[in-house]
Amino acid sequence: MSETVIKNVRARLVYNSRGEETIEVEVVVGNSVGRAAAPAGKSKGEKEVMYYPSGGVAEAIRIVNDEIADKLRGVDASRIENVEEILRRYDDTKNLKKIGGNTVYAVSLAASLAASNSMGIPLYKYLRIVNDFHLPIPLGNVIGGGRHAGKGAPDWQELLALPIEAPNIHLAIRANIMVHEYTGKLLDKTLGGFTLGKGDEGAYAPPIDTLKGLEILKEAVEHVSDELGFKIGVGVDVAASSLWDPKNKMYVYPTEGKKLSRKEQIERVVDWVERFNLVYVEDPMEENDMDGFVELNKMLNGKTLICGDDLIVTNPDILREAVAKKAVTALIVKPNQVGFITTSMETVRVAHTEKIVPVVSHRSGEPPEGHLAQLAIAWGGKILKSGIMGGERIAKANELIRVSEEIGGSRVARL
Repeated sequence: MSETVIKNVRARLVYNSRGEETIEVEVVVGNSVGRAAAPAGKSKGEKEVMYYPSGGVAEAIRIVNDEIADKLRGVDASRIENVEEILRRYDDTKNLKKIGGNTVYAVSLAASLAASNSMGIPLYKYLRIVNDFHLPIPLGNVIGGGRHAGKGAPDWQELLALPIEAPNIHLAIRANIMVHEYTGKLLDKTLGGFTLGKGDEGAYAPPIDTLKGLEILKEAVEHVSDELGFKIGVGVDVAASSLWDPKNKMYVYPTEGKKLSRKEQIERVVDWVERFNLVYVEDPMEENDMDGFVELNKMLNGKTLICGDDLIVTNPDILREAVAKKAVTALIVKPNQVGFITTSMETVRVAHTEKIVPVVSHRSGEPPEGHLAQLAIAWGGKILKSGIMGGERIAKANELIRVSEEIGGSRVARL
């Protein structure tokens, strides 16, 4: 039997970083094993595929063990397309309601890991779509708000650090950790004592509004930039869909006690991009307002990356539409938004062709593994959005360090 033929497939229930149930799949290829679990987002775009079938995680596990496993045994896993073709035949629905995107992703990633192990190559070479490898710039959540935090925290979901001029991956990772640490000190000083409470992604969740959070983060970033001698940028994930009230057509800011019109939301983003020299702005408008993205992108005219997450949900067709309208200059890549790894790869190929910056991203609920870092390298992701603190976040950073020993630590992407 070929060393790249699937011998066995097994699914089980495990838990993610939020303590939620998720599916883990184990695939045996030749004498090698691949194991992968699915993540879960709290801020989820309405255009994403379903995570699981109607019966939830338990039903997904049953389907894999009782039905999918038999169909995959004997399949040549030397190409991931062979594996995913079986899954596509099983679930040909548009939103993957029969099996779920998390199930597809866990099976596909586990098979990829098993096949790459059997072939004696790292995952990033097995799933490569680029000829020349580089290390993505780590993008980390420092101050959290919105659905990732709770009442009284900033209304924008993530205030981020991006070490855009780090000379090597070690210093890039270290810079984000230092910004996180110094921000904690500033919060403690500003608030007259702060418990250093954190949200879903290991970011601080302080009782301040977004503006104050940006002021503190900017001070921290400038302090660490001066200490390390290279530029670190401030970025944000507005997660505007979580603020949007569709009935009243307003953006609701509960911590501030304000409601902004569409025009006022655009004006606020432009103002804060200029005031804080933001280098990255994710989902500044709600997910169905592509024209709002277009307007904002035109107004800012290259001053910052305008990144679509809920707007595009890793869907290549939506990305093509966004490119045609000039709505974004970057996009979030979350494989479980579309389930199939090959669909994510198609989306990234479109991004490269159209000069859109791919940002390969974690979810707020993550398994404690570093595979996402390898996907970012395989696909030429210029940025890896994977958090800063917490075991499941550090796992991605450590994986970048390991791969840097093969391709060179100074091969960090440039924007």
